[in-house]
Amino acid sequence: MPLDSKIASRLKRNGDGLVPAIVQQHDTGEVLMLAWMDDEALHRTLTTGRATYWSRSRGEYWVKGDTSGHVQHVRAVALDCDGDTVLLKVDQVGAACHTGDRTCFDAAPLEVSVAP
Repeated sequence: MPLDSKIASRLKRNGDGLVPAIVQQHDTGEVLMLAWMDDEALHRTLTTGRATYWSRSRGEYWVKGDTSGHVQHVRAVALDCDGDTVLLKVDQVGAACHTGDRTCFDAAPLEVSVAP
């Protein structure tokens, strides 16, 4: 079954037919990761309640947690005002990052110069 036409018409995809998906912990607001979705991945996510993405490196769909056990139970999904980014609010079980870290943004912060 295809993605609902009202949703599909709002999406602005890149040249590969993908939109970035920002993933956030639903109760804390913690940003966990960024992944990519096409229409089918978004459809699967909306109809199963499990975060499903398109792997650009492997060229296949993946359901977060199917191999690692670090499942993302989807609590809410929204499109940004331009329709070119998806926000998933999830209940993350275990690590979100493939490195085993809680988020993909655990690296040392970059230094920022603040103007006076």
